[in-house]
Amino acid sequence: MSDSVCYRHPDREAYISCQRCERLICPDCMRDASVGFQCPECLAKGAKAVRQPRTVAGGAIPGREGAATLSLIGINVVVYVLTTIPSLRVIEVYGALIGQPVIYDGHIVEGVAGGEYWRLLTSAFLHGGVLHLVFNMVGLYFFGAFLENVLGTARFVAFYLASALFSGAVVFLVSDPRSVTVGASGAVFALLGLALVVLLKARQDVRTLVILLALNAFFSLRDGISWQGHLGGFIAGVLFGLALSVAPRGKAALAQTIGVVLLVVLAVAITVVRALALNA
Repeated sequence: MSDSVCYRHPDREAYISCQRCERLICPDCMRDASVGFQCPECLAKGAKAVRQPRTVAGGAIPGREGAATLSLIGINVVVYVLTTIPSLRVIEVYGALIGQPVIYDGHIVEGVAGGEYWRLLTSAFLHGGVLHLVFNMVGLYFFGAFLENVLGTARFVAFYLASALFSGAVVFLVSDPRSVTVGASGAVFALLGLALVVLLKARQDVRTLVILLALNAFFSLRDGISWQGHLGGFIAGVLFGLALSVAPRGKAALAQTIGVVLLVVLAVAITVVRALALNA
C-alpha cells in the first residue's frame, strides 16, 4: 500500500495536505479554506476560534431577521381570533387587566389586587377590536424588527415582556381599579421610547419619530385609550435605553440584563404598593 494515504481514511490514496496540520487528506476530507484546503478537524477548530458577530448592543445576531417580532405578532393575532369565538371569550375575562374584584361579562373576577397578578402581562396580548390589533401590530412590526436587530432575539423578547409587565403595573397604579384594560400598546410605546434613545445615541435624525410620538400622545388622551399604559411603556423604553447608553464598552450584555431586572423589580414594587393600598 502506498504511504500517500488519507489520515482519516487509510484505505484511500491522498496527495493533498491540509494547510494547517499538513496531514494528507483524500477528496472527501478536503474543505475549502481561504488558502488551499483544510481537513474537517482543522476547519472545526478554526470556526471555534473565530469570534462570533454581535449586534451593536452586544446581542447575538438573529438567525432570521425579525423572527421574534413576527412570532409576537402571530401570538397576538391568534389570541385575538380565539377571543372572537363565543365559547372562548373567557380568555379575555381572565386575561384583561382589572385591578379590583368586579363582575365582568357575567364572571366574578378578583383582579390584580385579589392575587391575579398574571393580568399585568396577559393583558398585553389581548385587543378590543380589529383596528386596535392592527395599529398595535403595525407599530410592533416596524419598531420591533429594528430593535430586535439591535438587541438580539433573546434580549429583545426579555425587554418586550418586561416592558409589558411594567406598563401593566403603571396602569394598575394610576387607573380606576375597576376599569378593564387590554392591548399591546404599552409594550409598543416601550419600543418607541427605546428607539428614541438608541437613535439619539447614534446621532440619527429623530424628528420623524418625535412627530410620531407627539401624535400618539395626542390620541392617547381620547376616551377609551389607556394613556396610563402608553406612558408606562414609554418610561420603560427610556429607562432601558438609558441603562444601555451608559454601559461601558463591552458591558452591553450586563447593562441589558440590569435594565430588564430593573423593570421587573419596579413593576413588582408598584404592584405590591398599589395592592396593599387597595386592600387596606
